[in-house]
Amino acid sequence: MEHFALPIQIRWADIDQNRHLRHSAYYDYGALARITFFSQHGLTNPKLEEFQIGPILFREEALFKREIKFEDKISIDMQLVKSLPDFSRWSIRHTLKKEDGTLAAVLNLDGAWIDLVKRKLAIPNVTIQQMFSDFPQSSDFTWGDPLKK
Repeated sequence: MEHFALPIQIRWADIDQNRHLRHSAYYDYGALARITFFSQHGLTNPKLEEFQIGPILFREEALFKREIKFEDKISIDMQLVKSLPDFSRWSIRHTLKKEDGTLAAVLNLDGAWIDLVKRKLAIPNVTIQQMFSDFPQSSDFTWGDPLKK
């Protein structure tokens, strides 16, 4: 897949006392984009329950570039930046852009899969591996362990 972007409707509750997007809303939008992508590609919540697996994050950081205000129209995309070949650990980059293309923020995160019964890191099944192999990849994508810098 070449590109995935999700338009975001900014809610009044997402705005802070300085009249711009509160910092934690950026992370909420990242989670929304990931879960929407998973769901649109067959990895729904019932499927995650069936597989007894879930995504977890080890690191999530935001780099704020431009203010986002209530009236702005924005979208968030996502790309796989780094992964182990079995997709058990991965790094994703989200970019938030305004309607005119202005880069507003970048979210970087490192994640993995957890076996919900054993409560230990897990290798995802072939269904999840296939979905991740179809994930949009960044131009600087590399194979390797995102947790080993």
